[in-house]
Amino acid sequence: MPSVKNDIKQNEISITLAGNPNVGKSTLFNALTGMNQHTGNWAGKTVETAQGRFTYNGKAYLITDIPGTYSLLPHSAEEEVARDHLCLSVPQFTIVVCDAACLERGLNLTLQVMELCPRTILCVNLIDEADRRGIHPDLTLLSKKLGIPVCKTNAHDKNSLSALTELLDSPADRFHPVLPRYAPAIEHAVAATEPAVRRYLGKSINTRFVALRLLEGDNELLHKICSKHGLEDIPEELLTAAEYGKEILASENITTDHLRDMLVSGIMKSAENACHGAVKLTGREHLRDRKIDRVLTGKHTAYPIMLALLLIVFWLTVTGANYPSALLSEGLFRLGDRISELFVMCNAPEWLRGIIVDGAYRVLAWVVSVMLPPMAIFFPLFTLLEDSGYLPRIAYNLDKPFKKCSACGKQALTMAMGFGCNAAGVTGCRIIDSKRERLIAILTNSFVPCNGRFPTMIAVLTMFFTAAIGGLAGSVLSAVLLTIVILLGIGMTFLMSRLLSKTLLRGEPSAFTLELPPYRRPQIGKVIVRSMLDRTLFVLGRAAAVAAPAGIIIWLMANLSVDGVTLLTHCTEFLDPFAQLLGLDGVILMAFILGLPANEIVVPIIIMAYTAQGSITELDLASMQQLFIQNGWTWVTAVCVILFSLMHWPCSTTILTVKKETGGWKWAALSAILPTVAGMISCFLFASIARLFI
Repeated sequence: MPSVKNDIKQNEISITLAGNPNVGKSTLFNALTGMNQHTGNWAGKTVETAQGRFTYNGKAYLITDIPGTYSLLPHSAEEEVARDHLCLSVPQFTIVVCDAACLERGLNLTLQVMELCPRTILCVNLIDEADRRGIHPDLTLLSKKLGIPVCKTNAHDKNSLSALTELLDSPADRFHPVLPRYAPAIEHAVAATEPAVRRYLGKSINTRFVALRLLEGDNELLHKICSKHGLEDIPEELLTAAEYGKEILASENITTDHLRDMLVSGIMKSAENACHGAVKLTGREHLRDRKIDRVLTGKHTAYPIMLALLLIVFWLTVTGANYPSALLSEGLFRLGDRISELFVMCNAPEWLRGIIVDGAYRVLAWVVSVMLPPMAIFFPLFTLLEDSGYLPRIAYNLDKPFKKCSACGKQALTMAMGFGCNAAGVTGCRIIDSKRERLIAILTNSFVPCNGRFPTMIAVLTMFFTAAIGGLAGSVLSAVLLTIVILLGIGMTFLMSRLLSKTLLRGEPSAFTLELPPYRRPQIGKVIVRSMLDRTLFVLGRAAAVAAPAGIIIWLMANLSVDGVTLLTHCTEFLDPFAQLLGLDGVILMAFILGLPANEIVVPIIIMAYTAQGSITELDLASMQQLFIQNGWTWVTAVCVILFSLMHWPCSTTILTVKKETGGWKWAALSAILPTVAGMISCFLFASIARLFI
């Protein structure tokens, strides 16, 4: 993807669109630009920005949508890209988008942007939702306090954008930004540093902003600014001026670390003063949210409620998926029989029919039939929790446990994403600012089972622990046992996070800003469409893409012989002694190895090896249980299979995603080794202890 830059044409006016995450900034950008836009990565960063064009009142505008950020004092790649764009691209206008319901938080960023870009426009967005919650900002008073134009919009209503576009014709005398004022010692140090900045950088960039960065010692940014202005290095005079300013600060016992804290405090105080009297509360919905939060995030109620919701989600998934999965399996395998008959009618070679039908198609049919129904239930339920505003509360509840492991509370969100797909969970780790904590989250994400591992665990739990009970009680018990397994995976996530933070990835947990959004009534239609298209079909398509080639390899191993014994049998016999130590057997371990492309094919490979057939066979749970028992399975074997399914190498897609996110094979290899070693140790210990009592 190309590097994003201000590719501005003659007579175009440049605009930068800034704002916190989730304030409707991208929706506003899309409404302004329509389809006349393109995206790319900022030079040297895998952080996406977007540019687009539009015309208004006979003038052409180039608008750049920078990543959502809470601050221009960066803690992440996204915030660094946002800050660098404003510093280096020098837009003629900067529009800061704020959520009308959380105005003070948005003003923290607005005030920082005003320090850098004098022609700043404040866009108070989502005004309709704020009105519904009884939050009414006084935009006239706010404009007077900030000294910049202010307008209100609803990004979903294009008619409301006229107020914003009209402000782009504002004369220069409408911009008199009232900048944050800091402690007298800081203002004195800034005044002492600014003259040198003005001599070298002139009026092309706000000298007050650069002086503050000099006092902070942000040499990386200063190098970029100097390079932008044709200077090979930071001039010695600037560094000397900064040292003099730091001496002024030191005389008041203000260290560099203390300086940043004081700057943040000054900005927050200015935002609080700007909002005072400019925001009126007339509704009770915000009070309702607080009352709900007392329960959902309460000291004694948060964890029981999380556990209950987890149990309900899994019970609905297990119970609801059984019947459609059986119907889908029966239909797809019947279709496979018809395709096989077609090959026979066409006199196709037996090996070709075997590879395509018995290999690729049957494995693909199994993957679709066991994955699609659970995902079609799980993902909408997960999306409902997300849209209602509950998932950020889970991250808030788990922040303390993760901090005790020297990890980040945001890891709770990426862990929750891993339940659907570990690869998606790994990608989601981008929300964690600290590189160390991001690596911890990536390396431990596969300790929570993805949707591809659920079928194996559910089938084994049902066959060996709940089949005799049946009915509602059996389905509830299956959900309870599955929840216990999931809790074990979460416990291992905490344990391994702590282990990594005390060994390979030492460090202290960082603080993070987590917005608790208002509770919203989910839009059921959009939830179903989004969860099916963006998640279910995406994950299913990715699994299917690897399942078909895997099916060909499995068929070849099951049908090619050496000395009268198939390659699959040779491999299982070789692995059997080691697998027995883990409470498994060679067939089970080989099935997990061949299941690397897609975890869903583990059980069918086991069936194929036990029946000594060259293709996957459709069996109901009762027949499958009988087959497994005939091949030496006991309840100990079943528990070890569940443990190993919970903790073993992630699928190939996840490993490749880890490699992409971390930039090398070292961490990708560790992400596979860590759960595998944990799984083998757990199986060995359980099997050894169980054998003492059998």
